[in-house]
Amino acid sequence: MARGTHVWKNGKILPLEQAMISPYTHGLHYGTGAFEGIRVYRQKAGGGAVFRLREHIVRLHDSLKIMGLACPYSVDQLIAASIETPIANGFEECYLRPMGFIADGPMGLNPGKEPPVDILVLAWEWGSYLGDEGIKNGIRCKTSSFIRPHVNSVFSKGKITGQYVTGVVAKREAILEGYDEALFVDPEGYMAEGSGENIFIVSGNVVKTTPLTSILSGITRRTVMEMLSRQGLAVQETRFTRDEMWCADEVFLCGTAAEITPMRECDRRTIGTGKPGPVTQRLQKEYAEVVRGAGPDYTRSWLTPLKKGVGAFSA
Repeated sequence: MARGTHVWKNGKILPLEQAMISPYTHGLHYGTGAFEGIRVYRQKAGGGAVFRLREHIVRLHDSLKIMGLACPYSVDQLIAASIETPIANGFEECYLRPMGFIADGPMGLNPGKEPPVDILVLAWEWGSYLGDEGIKNGIRCKTSSFIRPHVNSVFSKGKITGQYVTGVVAKREAILEGYDEALFVDPEGYMAEGSGENIFIVSGNVVKTTPLTSILSGITRRTVMEMLSRQGLAVQETRFTRDEMWCADEVFLCGTAAEITPMRECDRRTIGTGKPGPVTQRLQKEYAEVVRGAGPDYTRSWLTPLKKGVGAFSA
């Protein structure tokens, strides 16, 4: 995990050591911030490109709006910042982390009527989030002892920093018990999501995924649904139970970090044959082509090339 040496902060590319934040940063104490995870891929034709960049930045704006925070920069400005950051670090393939949070200001639960907001864009090299072995042969999952919080307890449509504490604790619990990932059920006991991924199950020609009633609208989820539709497999957005998932032919998780990761076992039950199934394998192959610029024509608009001057930033 090689970290970038430069960070975009509040309109400027800075060396990492000059981009520090105050110990009195409100977001550090209370989790009052929002973030995105975005991948940059090396293209088969050369150079790098950011995958579905605009959608991620729009979602970051929405997350800050949900928290009642004004973003100091427009969507186009943050798109430009997200292009400049990997270029400044010499990365053609990396993970980007744009984020906004309440900065140094009044402490306590009331940060003021118009609290200051800092914006950062970080970059680092990050391989398979759930491991190369997991991508190839599937992962072992555990349904967590924690549940996905109720929609009136958290902001289900925001990627809010503080809300990920439950995911961190659940993931650590799973790993300490010998699993690779934790899964959440919702307050009514239906499957919701992983600690940082969406869930799909495949039974015959039927593909199901959790509806957007209580989960974040995943951008990789959206990508997978469109790819499946073009393969002739419509996805049902419907709730399903843990035991229905256990009995599925295939289960896979997806997300920007996880990409498309098969599940071979859950709660000590083997999923399908215990190996990645044909639907999952087909998706993995096409997704790997799409993000590197070798996919169908309709996917080309999903890639924003790393070129100086593309959406040049103007503070």
